[in-house]
Amino acid sequence: MKLIGISGSPSSRSKTLAAVETAVRHAAERHPAVEAEVLSLVDYDLVFCDGRDPSLYEGDTRRVIDKVVEADALVVGTPIYRATYTGILKNLFDLLPNDALLGKPVGLVATAGSDHHYLAIEHELKPLVGFFQAHALPGAVYAKNEHFDGGELVDRGVIRELEKLAEAVVAFCERQRGPLVGASAPTIERRTPFETGEGES
Repeated sequence: MKLIGISGSPSSRSKTLAAVETAVRHAAERHPAVEAEVLSLVDYDLVFCDGRDPSLYEGDTRRVIDKVVEADALVVGTPIYRATYTGILKNLFDLLPNDALLGKPVGLVATAGSDHHYLAIEHELKPLVGFFQAHALPGAVYAKNEHFDGGELVDRGVIRELEKLAEAVVAFCERQRGPLVGASAPTIERRTPFETGEGES
């Protein structure tokens, strides 16, 4: 089982990354069959999505797309800015093929300064995952500044919740045995603005 953790923080060493690493590390340590990797998006030179077919991107962009497509399950984390996920994470999801997450379990992690943006998980992250016909695990983890000390996650309650999230992602993937997505989504053709005429001056 390939488990990918994604940190959508624009900071090189972030609370979000620490939380995602905690969950993914637990899954790898407890389950020998799990092949785990954490992608901190700030470490990759991802180009901005321009609407082209995902197969046409190159370099870091191509590598990150391929890693997500090849994953069987994901843990996705983001700091909450202005009540939503970061631009760097949005760009990654814009780059992905429409079927990249089809039927896959996704554990969600959000970090913020206070409890103010807790519902961003429900109103922003879960719909994003739902668009890709992936399974957002019902229980998500929300961590705030007081749960960290010097960038290190120290709150035992949050750590336990991240471990539970990791266990649920692995268990879901093991039991599902193939895509389970229900009705098909409408076919969405990718075209650049110039192909549609919207990019003409």
